[in-house]
Amino acid sequence: MRIDGRDLSEPRSVRITRNYVKHAEGSVLIEVGDTKVICTASVDEKVPPFKKNTGEGWVTAEYAMLPRATHVRNPRDISKLKQNGRSQEIQRLIGRSLRSVVNFSLLGEREIILDCDVIQADGGTRTASVTGAFVAMTDACKSLMDAGLVEKLPITDFVAAISVGIVDGQEMLDLCYEEDSNATADMNVVMSGSGELIEVQATGERSPFNKKQFDKMLRLAEKGIKELIEVQKEVLGQLAYEIGGVTKDEKIYSSHEE
Repeated sequence: MRIDGRDLSEPRSVRITRNYVKHAEGSVLIEVGDTKVICTASVDEKVPPFKKNTGEGWVTAEYAMLPRATHVRNPRDISKLKQNGRSQEIQRLIGRSLRSVVNFSLLGEREIILDCDVIQADGGTRTASVTGAFVAMTDACKSLMDAGLVEKLPITDFVAAISVGIVDGQEMLDLCYEEDSNATADMNVVMSGSGELIEVQATGERSPFNKKQFDKMLRLAEKGIKELIEVQKEVLGQLAYEIGGVTKDEKIYSSHEE
């Protein structure tokens, strides 16, 4: 048994609340165990210079952690006049992950900007950001459809992410902070709804690990991501049918009416 009583292959409880911020085109609060992240999606009717006059859009992300999201206060980046390297790395991961499932031609020459702000951290903030930002981005694209600016949802598949690691010689799914800080190996996995890998970040934090252990962690991650995507589908309700990764005859359980 683990610190919080979960099985080795059991993810933390997940809750996604849509329309969490009033003014954003898409927004969610995602809660993964004790980790909480606000993800907002903003639509900008312009694109970066390298996308101008291409007829295609773009998706980018920013990530930040509030000073008391952690056990001790961390100064804001503005106090140092530069963004820290960890935040840069994470926001690039979020952007890459979500761009992998966007049809830029359908999106048109506009940009979706995703802001992921961690208000409480207990491990897995980057993976929670990817999972939550996908729902926020979907709602932002729905707002474009409602306004008649795009013909159909420019999203080709679902995306979710989860962490896995080796703690005390055991492969574990979805690490909380205490487990992550004691892991000998740590891995973050991003996958699509169709089961394709988008990104794998794996590190032997304290000692190397072998291919057998890697394969087991990957299988755990796949299991966890499938469960996260089911949560996304349930939260999105009928809107999930508009996403390219969902077939018409797939049953979607939802308590939301679109």
